[in-house]
Amino acid sequence: MAKKLKLGIAGTGNIFKQNHLKTLLEHPEVEIAAVCDANEAYAAGIAKEYGIPHVFSDYREMLKRSEIDVVDICTPNLYHSEIGIAALNAGKHVFCEKPEAVNPEEARKMAEAAKESGKTMMAMRNNRFTHASQYLKKYITDGWMGEIYTGRCGWIRRRGIPGKGGWFTTKELSGGGPLIDLGVHMIDLAVWLMGNPKPVSVSGATYANFHNNELSDSTHSQFGEKQKGGVFDVEDLAIGFIRFENGATLQLEFSWASNIGEEMNFVELRGTKSGSSMKKGELQIFTEVAGRIADISPLLGKQPVDTHGENLKHFIDVIQGRSAPMLTPEHGVDMISILAAIYQSAQLGREVRLDDKGGSRNVA
Repeated sequence: MAKKLKLGIAGTGNIFKQNHLKTLLEHPEVEIAAVCDANEAYAAGIAKEYGIPHVFSDYREMLKRSEIDVVDICTPNLYHSEIGIAALNAGKHVFCEKPEAVNPEEARKMAEAAKESGKTMMAMRNNRFTHASQYLKKYITDGWMGEIYTGRCGWIRRRGIPGKGGWFTTKELSGGGPLIDLGVHMIDLAVWLMGNPKPVSVSGATYANFHNNELSDSTHSQFGEKQKGGVFDVEDLAIGFIRFENGATLQLEFSWASNIGEEMNFVELRGTKSGSSMKKGELQIFTEVAGRIADISPLLGKQPVDTHGENLKHFIDVIQGRSAPMLTPEHGVDMISILAAIYQSAQLGREVRLDDKGGSRNVA
């Protein structure tokens, strides 16, 4: 019988309550042993409601408890790597909400801490677990797509700024706007489907034109806590272009607010045998069959997938030795390096190359 894993939760806000809590409470191999939040009274209320025995306001105190096997990090972005590194050094497995860090240096420190500790470290990449993503990954792995040489991805909203004035829109705490918030999801999905090619250079631009606009049409704007008159020093739209070592390329666009028809997330890939389009969870494949151009719409599961829950279950399977990890800390370093280089390119107004350690260097 698999070992019962005791979890410590760092950060008990909306992302934990809405996307982590149910799966962890229902998993037969998991017990939530402690919760930690800067708002200790709020954490204490959650602990009382769900019978969690220990409450902390300082994660360092929580890490001292020897019975805790795993730390699940759901804090604002700035603290992900700080808590993650400390937890790994304390001999705990770590699951972290995206992004795992706000800069490449911190992402590398996390990867190194995971390697040295021998513990599992994984960040949330829940969009890999949809019906469409799982089917397309198998379609590609089985060779039906051929060589994937280019693609485009994005998540664009008409009006959907989360927690305006709070930590989402405060660069010091979040690391950036929609590029780091939404880009992690769809860039990761595209790069994973492409076979995780190594990025070598990026070019990007960012815009901020909706700071004073209070309209909202997206349920996603409910994340975070709005603060009237608070900080808004991040972009509301980012576009970019990535080149990979194998010659493949990827276009991208991410926005919290722009004048478009409707909110949409998408990954489109072009292969030598087939192309594909995933929009709003729907998958279409464009190919040739029996000498004719053909469109394929696979019949996928109709029941929606709790993708956050499936990602957490996969993480537990990895710890218990039942699965190999779909995401490695090194993949995380590549992701954060891409995001940081796009921001740097936008600031410099020119392409930025990535070095072999995932850092960046400028080119005229």
